[in-house]
Amino acid sequence: MPERRTTEGWQELILKLLTNIAPEVDPKTIQADQPLREQIDIDSMDFLGLVTKIYEMTGIDIPESDYTRLTTLKKIVDYLAQR
Repeated sequence: MPERRTTEGWQELILKLLTNIAPEVDPKTIQADQPLREQIDIDSMDFLGLVTKIYEMTGIDIPESDYTRLTTLKKIVDYLAQR
């Protein structure tokens, strides 16, 4: 069963994973409601790496059909909080 986290906990986890994928990213500069691809230089492989790491750390499987819903930090956090 996936671990229960607060919104802040989910956000902290996603920011940590993003900085592992793109070490040049300063997590303090990421705006939660703005598209990630416009804020940081991640490509589709980086995004897939993020989804894989989320699964490895939480057990939450994100189907490919949901990828288009995960465009901002807030949307990712909200999506995970609902699981």
